Amino acid sequence: MPTRPRGTKRLPELKAANGNVDSTRAFVRHVKRLVIKVGTAVVTRADGRLALGRLGALCEQIKELNLQGYEVIMVSSGAVGLGRQRLSFADLQKPQVELDGKACAAVGQSSLMALYDTLFSQLDVTSAQLLVTDHDFKSIDFRMQLNETVQSLLSLTVVPIFNENDAVSTRKAPYEDSSGIFWDNDSLAALLALELKADLLILLSDVEGLYSGPPSDPKSRLIRTYIKERHQGEITFGDKSRVGRGGMTAKVNAAVNAAQAGIPVVITSGYAPENILKVLQGEDIGTLFHEDAHLWVQSQDISAREMAVAARESSRNLQAISSEDRRKVLLDIADALEANQEQIMKENEADVAAAEKAGYERSLIARLALKPGKITNLANSIRVLAKMEDPIGRVLKRTELADGLVLEKTSSPLGVLLIVFESRPEALVQIASLAVRSGNGLLLKGGKEAKRSNAILHKVITDAIPDSIGGRLIGLVTSREEIPDLLKLDDVIDLVIPRGSNKLVSQIKESTKIPVLGHSDGICHVYVDKSANMEMANRIIVDAKVDYPAACNAMETLLLHKDLVPAGGLNAIVFGLRTKGVTLYGGPKVSSMLNIPQALSLHHEYNSMACTIETVDDVHQAIDHIHQYGSAHTDCIIAEDGEAVETFLRQVDSAAVFHNASTRFCDGARFGLGAEVGISTSRIHARGPVGVEGLLTTRWILRGNGQVVDGDKGVTYTHRDLPIQS
Repeated sequence: MPTRPRGTKRLPELKAANGNVDSTRAFVRHVKRLVIKVGTAVVTRADGRLALGRLGALCEQIKELNLQGYEVIMVSSGAVGLGRQRLSFADLQKPQVELDGKACAAVGQSSLMALYDTLFSQLDVTSAQLLVTDHDFKSIDFRMQLNETVQSLLSLTVVPIFNENDAVSTRKAPYEDSSGIFWDNDSLAALLALELKADLLILLSDVEGLYSGPPSDPKSRLIRTYIKERHQGEITFGDKSRVGRGGMTAKVNAAVNAAQAGIPVVITSGYAPENILKVLQGEDIGTLFHEDAHLWVQSQDISAREMAVAARESSRNLQAISSEDRRKVLLDIADALEANQEQIMKENEADVAAAEKAGYERSLIARLALKPGKITNLANSIRVLAKMEDPIGRVLKRTELADGLVLEKTSSPLGVLLIVFESRPEALVQIASLAVRSGNGLLLKGGKEAKRSNAILHKVITDAIPDSIGGRLIGLVTSREEIPDLLKLDDVIDLVIPRGSNKLVSQIKESTKIPVLGHSDGICHVYVDKSANMEMANRIIVDAKVDYPAACNAMETLLLHKDLVPAGGLNAIVFGLRTKGVTLYGGPKVSSMLNIPQALSLHHEYNSMACTIETVDDVHQAIDHIHQYGSAHTDCIIAEDGEAVETFLRQVDSAAVFHNASTRFCDGARFGLGAEVGISTSRIHARGPVGVEGLLTTRWILRGNGQVVDGDKGVTYTHRDLPIQS
């Protein structure tokens, strides 16, 4: 491999990065040969003169691609404009119409290639010029020779640079005639990609990609994946290229034709210094054209309102089917998860590898990883959920209002839920299964670190949902930028459940009128009373901390009755935790007592093999400490003194309060709820592990036989409770 010239920038390694790609960009892993088309607007600056900085960055990227083993073919515009500038010394923005375009092309082509040759030679890269005309491609012999020549150049790591030979082209004028096999350099690039069997075509533009309208219009949005059936009629194109003959219309036509022939195309900005590398790393930049795009229907191409409305419509379809059919949907999802287990684990391993490479904290990586057997456990939890009594339409109360007038209070889905969660891919499965069981539509936004895991899990689950209900019952939000739009939709989204830090919960509460069911920090306490059985206490404490340190129900603070210190209880507990590898931090009293670092805050969630230890005078001080520094999640007392136990259980104001049991039991599956959307620390609607019942509201059904109010004259109210019929 050639050495890197002095002064050149080290660009990202591509092969290693290809493990972490957007699910719609997985094809980049198989790219070896690519065609890169550089438009006139990229080659020149706004004043019409050469953009040397951009061209230098482009050449550096191509140098890096060569080093990584890619075969790069270029198609470059700019010769006519450059020639006009050389001949007239005028601004390209004011073309001199009296100058012959073909003469401009002849002069400009040699200047353009001289520039590329100079830039590439500084990088120890060799380039070659190939000029073609539309007429050339009518010859089979020409096409065969073209393939042989290009193959020979590529084997020598030479970069072929194509351009239409406008100087001798039989077109009337370079900017006017659009007839023939190709009609501009965009269509030439598409033709070459097909002719030379390229794996990818990249069309570089002066904007980020294809927009729904003119890019200067603030209402226009970037289209990430072009779906012809959806976008063809709704796009409004702006002006054509300021100096070239094509513009975005030409690029889209070329991209559509190439994609239909089986060659993926990405239109992206040539202004950004590393966009070509990012495309090959699988990053979701620019606009993708792909022959299978219509099968993907990515959520980012659907507006926030469309996603929410589609979820509501699908939820009504779900509610309309029989209880047995809803149960079957869950069982099908469970089976699909197990059937696709190998692929799910592969995508999750890629997420974990990317997180490790990015230097994420170990606690986050622990939450991100799907342990062996996890998919089977999730599938079994869904089957348990399916066997539970159907929660939809249950009669909770029957009342006779008057003779022949019966009122029923029934359970009903909330409607559409928006769940924002971090790190844990299994949360997507749990939440989705609960949404199906409770008849709710669902929008999910997971953490970017679990992007691949979430994408494959979402696909497996939605593919298992019958078309009669609609796969858009569960929408996957893939961009953080979509969240503010979703939070404005208080008319179509009924509940937001953020699973993450207090900061996340607070930010969402401040940004929306939609009710928020808060799931914040898990600062769980274990208080060991002086009456505790110390053997039991040690067992519970170790389990609460060590079983799964990254979980929100893991112990973060250990409180000990002061009388346990002289009795040796403190030392025994410290020994047990240290033996398991737990790092200890002390409160003000214990830090000096044990000569350990003092905790920076008594309100701290470690999410790792660490915890805070402090002593208290009695159960009342323990309760005060929990109320001051806890998060109202899960707190536990270990004691044999009945009075201390009852005081603790009655007075600790947390979602879950335990006696002589590990805090790790605070979990929807362990509570028999089947699964959970989270553990709510709110005090309204639902609290603690939120299962199916937490996702339901009520409706009133009134059955009569012609009664009218009429000022209550003809009605005798009985308000008599009636038995609930099974």
